Amino acid sequence: MTRLSEKKKKELAAAALEVRKRAYAPFSGHAVGAALLAEDGSVFTGCNIENSAYSPTICAERAAFAKAVSEGFRKFMAIAVAGGFEEVPEGYCAPCGVCRQVMAEFCGKDFIILLVRTPEDRREYTLEEIFPLAFRIEETEGRPSGKEAP
Repeated sequence: MTRLSEKKKKELAAAALEVRKRAYAPFSGHAVGAALLAEDGSVFTGCNIENSAYSPTICAERAAFAKAVSEGFRKFMAIAVAGGFEEVPEGYCAPCGVCRQVMAEFCGKDFIILLVRTPEDRREYTLEEIFPLAFRIEETEGRPSGKEAP
């Protein structure tokens, strides 16, 4: 089981709240920020970027994963997600289904997801808890376990 210190959880939560201020959400007004912790301690942030055609919209979580993967990172420990309509989120913003699938692509079942209102006010889940039946190619027939896709 992945363990994070209270200090690291607060740092991730604060980073998600800070990057949320950069969200581009003119259509919904729902600003989201995410801070992704790589296995080596590096943190990658992302915010949602809306588009008038809706489908090209990029979620904060996927923006953070795209930054990390494009820099060569493939192993992650945790992500903090903060989102809402208000300056200080009134509720907890959970990742959408597409973001959960991206997490399942790169993270183990014990990957930590922090849903954040403030650095101190957050809920903690594992990927297994929020996405118990994730599709993982290595768990399907015909693909050797542990072999990475090209």
